[in-house]
Amino acid sequence: MDNAQPVALVTGASSGFGLLTSVALARAGYRTVATMRNPDKSDALQEHAECSGVQELIDIMPLDVTDHEAIGQTVGSIVKTYGRIDVLVNNAGFAVGGYVEDVPMELWRQQLETNVFGVIAATKAVLPHMRERRSGCIVNVSSVSGRSGFPGYAPYSTSKFAMEGFSESLRLEMKPFGVHVVLIEPGAYKTDIWQKGFASMCTSEASPYRHLLEKVLRYSKQAAATAPDAAEVADTIVRVVRSKHPKLRYPLGRGAKLGLGSKALLPWRWYESIVLRLLNK
Repeated sequence: MDNAQPVALVTGASSGFGLLTSVALARAGYRTVATMRNPDKSDALQEHAECSGVQELIDIMPLDVTDHEAIGQTVGSIVKTYGRIDVLVNNAGFAVGGYVEDVPMELWRQQLETNVFGVIAATKAVLPHMRERRSGCIVNVSSVSGRSGFPGYAPYSTSKFAMEGFSESLRLEMKPFGVHVVLIEPGAYKTDIWQKGFASMCTSEASPYRHLLEKVLRYSKQAAATAPDAAEVADTIVRVVRSKHPKLRYPLGRGAKLGLGSKALLPWRWYESIVLRLLNK
């Protein structure tokens, strides 16, 4: 079975960018398979889809990206049902925060297992289908934290830096097969990833980093409070997957391009003094 309607697979679709992207892709005419670890948390997605009149175009499926066997089964089921996968949006992820010394090794492993190995496993599962069709687009939702590290967010930055390198290599590998690989690099947006991250910051009353982490949290919360609507990211993803010649990187959000440009152009000593000054305001 090979239908003409394009098919998109989105991971981490219960909230935030994943939810909005699933609905935006459906509005653009994609049969969208929205996956999440717990489908019982799909109420917000279903409500949003119904308000947009696209509920019939969205299928909700359970998927934990740390279960690599389940990823293969899910991709196989989609291909069997619809005959194709045109778009993969690797969005599933979470943020671990805290100063390096304070973060337990187990949390480092969990961060990388979801944000890195989950992305690699999902990508490997769809590649044979896209390669054989000589068509497709893989969108990896990274972050400006994948281009610029920040104190207190080393685990998250580590995972996103890894995604950036993986995507660069994969893009060059798949270009000859007509498969596009794209990095979406959001800055601060109104999603719940950082609220969850703020709540689970690794620190203690006795930590020598506690007062420094409090400054980081104060700055981050101010940025989150004034952040733009996350729909901008979803709309960009739709535009990217419909483009015949998408770029590798799309930095998004208030100040994202300026910040990355400053890091690229300024001597490191100047750049780090600016960052540290921002945290001490």
